[in-house]
Amino acid sequence: MKPFSGDAIAVRDLEKRFGNFVAVDRITFSVKRGEIFGFLGSNGSGKSTTIRMLCGILSPTSGRGEVAGIDIFREPERVKGVIGYMSQKFSLYEELTPSENLRFYLGIYAVPPELWGERTRWVLSMARLEAVKDRPTGDLPQGWKQRLALGCALLHRPEILFLDEPTSGVDPVTRRHFWDFIRQLADEGITVFVTTHYMDEARNCERLVLIDQGAIVAQGSPGEIVDMACPDREGADLNDAFISLMARKPC
Repeated sequence: MKPFSGDAIAVRDLEKRFGNFVAVDRITFSVKRGEIFGFLGSNGSGKSTTIRMLCGILSPTSGRGEVAGIDIFREPERVKGVIGYMSQKFSLYEELTPSENLRFYLGIYAVPPELWGERTRWVLSMARLEAVKDRPTGDLPQGWKQRLALGCALLHRPEILFLDEPTSGVDPVTRRHFWDFIRQLADEGITVFVTTHYMDEARNCERLVLIDQGAIVAQGSPGEIVDMACPDREGADLNDAFISLMARKPC
């Protein structure tokens, strides 16, 4: 089957059921290559289920979906080789040093050994962790751990980067540096698919999809979504629009 889209991510009528429960209800959207794309919703809205399907972790029930031109139904294992994923929960080994964590993930991602030195130096420099590369990761501040986790997700130079609430629990300065780096990655052609509960961060996205109870309730640029959700409210922002759309009530 040929790809049905030239986009980085494309899904059509994608559905996931757990018995009689519909977690994701026939959603359709696409993500352009090199785009910073936001996927927003309240807890339990279907965000994580959707991401797990796109990452080849969870099998969809029906519909169509492609990530980097790879069919998520037929070749989910191939998907894992072209994406990077950073969970909202810190997933590295705290008893290992940053250097040791990087060495472990270089092996997991099957990066050729001759590239290990260059990739390790690049991540340590990018994450500003050279001075603590030999300290136990568990001793590092939360923001530094998040930078290390992002670096591990980039070791194999993925085409698409999935970030699930990447700045949860970190300070405003670290959040700003994170987004500066995310924009740099997009400028280099990496597609960034991000979830966040910070509406000020969501404004950094070129386009957004808002999902509630497994269904898409809005999609467009941040400005378009505010205008759609709050057409008669002067000074409304994305936070107001999000609350209105999740409550299914006028802004």
